Amino acid sequence: MNLPIWTVYDHPTDYPDYFVARKWLAGKEGERATDQLLFDTDLDALRRRLPIGLYCMPRNEKDDPVIIECWV
Repeated sequence: MNLPIWTVYDHPTDYPDYFVARKWLAGKEGERATDQLLFDTDLDALRRRLPIGLYCMPRNEKDDPVIIECWV
């Protein structure tokens, strides 16, 4: 079973005009990115588009600086 994790990015280099949420799957084999992406120019609007019922985890100091938060 894989745990879905949505990582929210602040204008990453591959999408410099947007806040981006990318769905990852975490399991025994590690984490892997999926092709599911959400884009928005407004961070709060992007957060409202994430699936209902998720819990927000603030970024870890070791995360890439463009990572804002993760939702599980």
